[in-house]
Amino acid sequence: LESMKQLRKNILFIVVIFFMLSCSTRQIDILMPLNCHGRIIWGTEQLTKVLSENKYNVLLPGEHINHSAADTRLVVGLLSDSLINHIARKSNTRLPDTLSNEGFFIKSSDNLIMIVGKDPSGVLYGCLELAARVEAKGRLPVHIDFTDKPRMVLRGTCIGLQKPTYLPGRKVYEYPYTPDNFPWFYDKDLWIKYLDMLAQNRMNSLYLWNGHPFASLVRLKDYPYAVEVNDTTFAMNEEIFRFLATEADKRGIWVIQMFYNIIVSKPFAEHHSIETQDRNRDIIPVVADYTKKSIAAFIEKYPNVGLMVCLGEAINTIEDDIKWFTETIIPGVKDGLKATGRTDEPPLILRGHDTDAKKVMAAALPLYKNLFTMHKYNGESLTTYEPRGQWVDYHRSLSSIGTVHIANVHIMANLEPFRYGSPDFIQKSVMAMHNILGANALHLYPQASYWDWPYSADNSSPRILQIQRDWIWYSAWGRYAWNDERNRQEEIDYWSAQLGDFYGCGKHGAEILEAYEQTGEIAPKLLRRFGITDGNRQTLMLGMFMSQLVNPYKWGVYSNFYSSNGPEGEILVDFAHKEWQGQPHTGETPPQIIAEVVEHANNAVKAIEKAAPFVRKNGQEFERLKNDVYCYQTIARFFAEKVKAAMYVLHYQHSKDIGDLEKALPHLEKSVEIYADLVNLTKDTYLYANSMQTQQRRIPVSGKDGRNKTWTELLPQYREELANFKRNLTNLKLLNKKGTIMSTDPLKPVDVVITNGKAEWYPIAENQKVFSDKDFKIHDFAPELKNLKGLRLSYDEQVNSGTEINFRSDRPVKVLVGYFNGNSYKILPPPSLETNAHANDRGQADIKIANVLDIPGLYPVNVYTFDYNEGNNMLKLDKGIVLILGFIEGNTQIQLHDTGIGMTENSESVDWLFY
Repeated sequence: LESMKQLRKNILFIVVIFFMLSCSTRQIDILMPLNCHGRIIWGTEQLTKVLSENKYNVLLPGEHINHSAADTRLVVGLLSDSLINHIARKSNTRLPDTLSNEGFFIKSSDNLIMIVGKDPSGVLYGCLELAARVEAKGRLPVHIDFTDKPRMVLRGTCIGLQKPTYLPGRKVYEYPYTPDNFPWFYDKDLWIKYLDMLAQNRMNSLYLWNGHPFASLVRLKDYPYAVEVNDTTFAMNEEIFRFLATEADKRGIWVIQMFYNIIVSKPFAEHHSIETQDRNRDIIPVVADYTKKSIAAFIEKYPNVGLMVCLGEAINTIEDDIKWFTETIIPGVKDGLKATGRTDEPPLILRGHDTDAKKVMAAALPLYKNLFTMHKYNGESLTTYEPRGQWVDYHRSLSSIGTVHIANVHIMANLEPFRYGSPDFIQKSVMAMHNILGANALHLYPQASYWDWPYSADNSSPRILQIQRDWIWYSAWGRYAWNDERNRQEEIDYWSAQLGDFYGCGKHGAEILEAYEQTGEIAPKLLRRFGITDGNRQTLMLGMFMSQLVNPYKWGVYSNFYSSNGPEGEILVDFAHKEWQGQPHTGETPPQIIAEVVEHANNAVKAIEKAAPFVRKNGQEFERLKNDVYCYQTIARFFAEKVKAAMYVLHYQHSKDIGDLEKALPHLEKSVEIYADLVNLTKDTYLYANSMQTQQRRIPVSGKDGRNKTWTELLPQYREELANFKRNLTNLKLLNKKGTIMSTDPLKPVDVVITNGKAEWYPIAENQKVFSDKDFKIHDFAPELKNLKGLRLSYDEQVNSGTEINFRSDRPVKVLVGYFNGNSYKILPPPSLETNAHANDRGQADIKIANVLDIPGLYPVNVYTFDYNEGNNMLKLDKGIVLILGFIEGNTQIQLHDTGIGMTENSESVDWLFY
């Protein structure tokens, strides 16, 4: 092939292929115009390779070839090429009048086959189409008349240059490009395998995700100290980045570098005595100038690489988002284009996460026309192919702008770590992207282990590559991003054949497909009906605690989750209330879903076991797949028992009949037994359940410092939950009390010195005003707070400017912050890892005590705590009202509970039973 590349530059007939059928040699000549685009050359090479692998005799130019003896001519080129049109006229072959971008036309007549594309990518895909047909049949087709084009404009995958845990001394997303951090990044053979996989699946884009890549890839004259890699690594980064862009372009793939805002490099931050990222910081001119020049240098240095911008997470306000995008990012791109003499506008992608992308686009389009938008498909999970509600409205608002809108299949927090490959679910999801969301492009995350690329979570030596394990994931999304309008029965036949070939089991591939399809419904249904969030902070396959099932809102249910990312239905608390009131139910119900997922799991086990005796290839991988099916069955049974227990507990909330709790107990006991089975299935087969092993993972339990990432670690905690329930149930029986609210000792206050103004302290007591400029007063309060002193702050200042408290302490402390549980724009929302990656830097991500104050005219109050060391500190919060309820010892352990203050009898929380 290397000699063929050299000869192509000088000759018209650049590839001549001989092949043999039934012991008779047949010759085929491939013709293409001079100076073909690299994509056409690469596509022709792939066709040549497949012919050779199927026992065709391939002869290269320079050998003694009699062209006049050719049995077949294969002509490859663009619709606009004179060679293509000349041969079409001579052979009376009618060419299409037009072709769509990336579209192609294949036509055979007599001894001529023509592959014609609208553009080089179309020719490439035409070559791959013919190669696939040769591979399937073992020969060239006798007759073919086929035209095809993609339904989606962009079809791409992403790779995170990020890691499961933070680097020492750094924050989230901060990972320089170095061989120590990412040895695989410099592996050219691995890149070729990955790019080939993308091309074979007709993907045309590749996204690289990183917080601040510029300090690893460009040097700035004005900021030489900003580079955060050594000279050797910098040179390696330049070389591999150019290699990647070049090889990707051959395959019709556009490389896109993503970055977060506003993040700067660690040496830059240290030089200017600022934080690398600070959501509450105003835009600083030197930071804007540095970022603008970094973008310009990147555009100038890597002209074939695009940019994707994430404005959210590290910028304070929507106004700052707009200012940053229009005054820093777009001018940076334009400066880079000007430096290279370019007059075109390469695509610039705006990610819609944690911003108002429509407002940003309205301000940006007058400045830059070639803008794309992107938003998550089902949040950070895969939950439904029937999205609805505000999530759909947001997508449609972006797709209606008229630019390319991308649906981002993001993180897959509910699917990891087990194998997932349901073509039916995936096809329906792509159809929903088109028909419901209005998206015309796909951005696909890995199926699992995003933070641990390129490896899967399987416990094997050597470790398994994601692209090997999850081949069906990439293949299915690529197939339907190209064309989602495919006949269902034909798809069943197609995937049955694919799996039958992969596992060497022939027609029994249909049973393996059935196992994939059945397990494909389990995680989506469980999460959308019982989960706290569709976000990255919940690891569904580790299970859930009873508190999260019976009192989900205390755990920070993500707004729009239940109303957007699934069909209409009821969560447990609503179902229980309707049952008690005798009201009719709507949509999916908890009993329905647990019955369905158990049935899906049992059907999957039957199917995979039926196929097992016939597997003749990839036996080890089949055993791993089969074990995953057993894992799905076990997690479905675990949830079924736990949900049954939760339904009895929620009935007790209304009935106050201890008999309901007694009925819950055997189901909770059974769930723990089943979870022990899950431990046995995973302890030797998986390294972890979730690849993000930081404090951003909160449900079912915190993942801080890499803890709680395996089922073995969770089992004792579920046993403890069961023991707590048994103890509290026994106490209820002994005390003959019903619905007793859990009590704790009063918290002990610690004195601190406020250093940014005179402090106005007030005791937590009845009739005390909570704001200096409003007349809201405490009516009732939790006894835990009776010894504390709160800070009386200005309501209006909090709404207009936010909250900033500077204080000094002689010991570590916790600051008790009371967040209002309401929906007013004047309220400061509680910390949310959905939109703010720093929302647990000080242990503040979860409610510590629910419903602690009753303040007439205001909403219920939940307590969160912020941890600080001794010395001078600052608590800075965004705009919105919030209460500072006191300071306590830093090592104080607060048992998560609900005091029920301000709650009516029927709304009283019962999750204290599990503490």
